[in-house]
Amino acid sequence: MTRPAGRPGGRPPSPSRHETRGREPQRGEPRRLRDAVRVAAAWADDYRYILGVQLRARLAPEPPRELLEGDRVPILLLPGIYESWYYLEPLARLLNGRGHPVVAVPELGRNVSGLAESGRVVAARLRVAGTRDLVVLGHSKGGLVGKELMLGRLGDRVRGMVTINTPFAGSTRARWFPGGPVRALSDRDLAIRDLSRRRDADHRIVSIYAAFDPHVPGGSFLAGARNVRVDAVGHFRIVGHPDVRRAVLDAVARFDTAGT
Repeated sequence: MTRPAGRPGGRPPSPSRHETRGREPQRGEPRRLRDAVRVAAAWADDYRYILGVQLRARLAPEPPRELLEGDRVPILLLPGIYESWYYLEPLARLLNGRGHPVVAVPELGRNVSGLAESGRVVAARLRVAGTRDLVVLGHSKGGLVGKELMLGRLGDRVRGMVTINTPFAGSTRARWFPGGPVRALSDRDLAIRDLSRRRDADHRIVSIYAAFDPHVPGGSFLAGARNVRVDAVGHFRIVGHPDVRRAVLDAVARFDTAGT
């Protein structure tokens, strides 16, 4: 276990959370059968979770206006592929309760467009909202859209970004997915490779990710960023993990303080 980077003498993280910069911590060899059963069960729970979210999302196509209230740094929600803003609703409520106005982008729909097109949609929404100084909160592909914006259209507007299970180097599993929008997140995709090589914004990113992510088997470690690995399994349901919630609050608080 390591102490959080940039906190000399500070308290170490809880045993289920590990923060690093630079080289990714090495993981031990899995105990084959027991781990296989645990991963299979967690994978099933992951899909049950996202199915329930998708069903409830049909009842909430637009975010409630009260989420726009608050006097602290605004939060921009960028969900992953095939997700609406509602997937991040629990964290949106949590942050709004701490005084942060939360901006969603319903125009993204299910976020199946390319990174550049999604970036144009987000930029148009922010022009309408008039939001200029913000922190991005992205899940999965949402973090890629956020990095694209930080390197281009919104670079001067973004204090930092907090991501959850984002495939910064692409995903090997995406190569074999039948849907084109998911295959575009492959580690072989040219846009993903180009985005991965561009490192100027990485120091302003906090990457939070599960110890095992069935959709991003290579993990979401990002050299140069603040990395928080949570001892949990899953791609979707991790958003409700207590350590993820604490890590998100901690990262947003850092960015909020840095801008004052």
